[in-house]
Amino acid sequence: MGRILGIDYGTVRLGIALSDPLKMFASPQDYLDAKNRKKLLSELKDLCEAKDVEGIVLGLPMHMSGEEGESAEAARKLGTAIEEELGYKVTYWDERMSTMAADRALADLNIKAKDRKDKVDSTAAALILQGFLDSETYF
Repeated sequence: MGRILGIDYGTVRLGIALSDPLKMFASPQDYLDAKNRKKLLSELKDLCEAKDVEGIVLGLPMHMSGEEGESAEAARKLGTAIEEELGYKVTYWDERMSTMAADRALADLNIKAKDRKDKVDSTAAALILQGFLDSETYF
């Protein structure tokens, strides 16, 4: 059974989460640097192969109104590159408020603000992926 990879999109780094093989739980992983697209795609490919990923859920940053803006357009470009260059199916998932919820969850765990910076993106990715897993709308 393959896993599902969750991504919290950002221009500086991507938060990463992985499902368990039964697709019940999402776990945050280390984030990936997003500044170099070629290197990023190579790292994503290596991660997907190493973890037996069968599909990817990419958080789509949307305005509170539900409209898509520049960030959503950039996330869709990444999703297209993943599909075309790596061959993985990408499903987009509304990620509104995921980073705020992740930061609040980390604060509730008494993690200091300076220490949350490196964890918030992957925690947001885990929230995005868990929402997808809970919806049971697999590829």
